[in-house]
Amino acid sequence: MSATPPTKRSRSEASLTRSLQKGQQTKAAIVDAALGLATQIGLEGLSIGALAEVMQMSKSGVFAHFGSREELQISVVREYHHRFEEEVFYTAMSVPRGLPRLRALFDNWMKRTSVEIDSGCLYISGAVEFDDRPGPVRDALASSVSTWLAAMRRAIDLAIEEGHLRADTDANQMRFEVHSLILALHYEARFLRSPGSLQCAVTAFEGIVRRYSADAPAPTPATPRKTPARKPRASA
Repeated sequence: MSATPPTKRSRSEASLTRSLQKGQQTKAAIVDAALGLATQIGLEGLSIGALAEVMQMSKSGVFAHFGSREELQISVVREYHHRFEEEVFYTAMSVPRGLPRLRALFDNWMKRTSVEIDSGCLYISGAVEFDDRPGPVRDALASSVSTWLAAMRRAIDLAIEEGHLRADTDANQMRFEVHSLILALHYEARFLRSPGSLQCAVTAFEGIVRRYSADAPAPTPATPRKTPARKPRASA
């Protein structure tokens, strides 16, 4: 048996490489279009048919890249998380660790949120759609959010280690409070259209930082309330 001539084999390999690259580019374009739709109408609003119309492709052509609507939704979640990390997390890693990095993470988060007030946040809309619906899509959403919140918690831990925050700071509580600001901001700005919401969030963040700052006095433990003794009921 004679071997395939090198020239013919190299042409075949080059053709296969081009075909794979084209397929990857097409899939990336579909995911990009799907992400744009999902931020407007939610993950549940995505359909192979609607996406095929946007992409000017056949339904079978779109379906071939994912195999199912669920896999399409998961791909959209992953792409959203990738962009979120690039814009919010990785750019903050060049900032010195401790409070400067924590501030950078929040500032980046605020910049992204200010854009999403118009376009919508997939983490928030996805939580509403899938909070009580177990399955791979919910798992992908929850994993993405948990990964981000763990990064925020780590930034707080480092700020404590650097001495920028009090040693007795409850890192999980502080992370919860910062996360709550973003959720409140989306509700106030996107749903209620409250003016000045962005500045309110910034002011609230600075208040949280001051409260946990190493220069701040330790909080005074709350005095437990005494339950007043009941008066005996008069007998008939």
